[in-house]
Amino acid sequence: MKLGILNGIGGKVLSIDMDRIRAAESMGYDSVWTAEAYGADAVTPAAWILSQTEKINVGTAIMQMPGRTPACTAMAAMTLNQLSGGRFIVGLGASGPQVVEGWHGVAYGRPMTRTREYIDILRKIFSREEPAEHQGFHYSMPYEGDDGTGLGKPLKSILQADKDIKIYTASITPTGLETSAEVADGVFPIWVPPEKVDVLGQHIQKGLDKAGKTMLDYDVAPFVTVVMGDDVDHCRMPIKGNMALYIGGMGARDKNFYNDYAKALGFEDAAVKIQDLFLAGKKDEAMAAVPDELVDACHLVGPAERIKERLQAWKQADADGKIGSMLLGAGQVEALELVAGEML
Repeated sequence: MKLGILNGIGGKVLSIDMDRIRAAESMGYDSVWTAEAYGADAVTPAAWILSQTEKINVGTAIMQMPGRTPACTAMAAMTLNQLSGGRFIVGLGASGPQVVEGWHGVAYGRPMTRTREYIDILRKIFSREEPAEHQGFHYSMPYEGDDGTGLGKPLKSILQADKDIKIYTASITPTGLETSAEVADGVFPIWVPPEKVDVLGQHIQKGLDKAGKTMLDYDVAPFVTVVMGDDVDHCRMPIKGNMALYIGGMGARDKNFYNDYAKALGFEDAAVKIQDLFLAGKKDEAMAAVPDELVDACHLVGPAERIKERLQAWKQADADGKIGSMLLGAGQVEALELVAGEML
């Protein structure tokens, strides 16, 4: 199984722990991933990390598609991939309506249509076989809108590219997983219990079948938080806070993909309760309502021996060909060492 680490979104003051990243690189970790919401972007930190490392791959988990044209993303990807000797990975996501329309100021549109069009354009630009052209619902190259000049023409990138730059998407919905498996190289499910990968797998298989691919062509790379410590309840607390935010408040009441996903994993009653509490402003109570069982199913918490025992389920999912990567949210270098010692 490949191991990666998550760099995170960051807050008011951006900080990148290069010592931790270099330590992970020396342990044999395959990748490190940057992120963005509506603060720091994902591309600039990726460039920063690539410039200070030698072997580890760097990807974006994720770049928000509505915030950039496909050509803009292709330019950044090709540039970073070439400068780093082929170590950059594209990670894309549709984001959500509140951020897309509230922050980027564009229509949320059709996320699956956008994903298909976006990746199709990226592949055309990367290949450089001919000038890139596309006429779709979201993107028009050359632009053919009534407010255009009519002077646009198809162009082929000046920059030589690796046509095989990997493209991942962030997806947890049935249609998102199916689309990702069909057109991308991998997927980031935000969390997944290794014993319940089939909740995703049934939809992934549909996409693979459409594209004539198998799981050997596709990487399922869930986010897994690791917190080591003797007090298991204390280790769970920050994870519960994060899961309460996503399940309870990341979207409107009737359009929260993470809430739907928690229900699909078998935690329907808890998902309803968490959302009710969170939207009522009772964030501490929402956090407390996140079941211990949900945290333990998706993440790694507690003493070293407890984490080692739980890693056996991840090893089995790897052996079964259901999960290819674990992307760890771990601030403790000793936690990275523990997982690397068991999994690499």
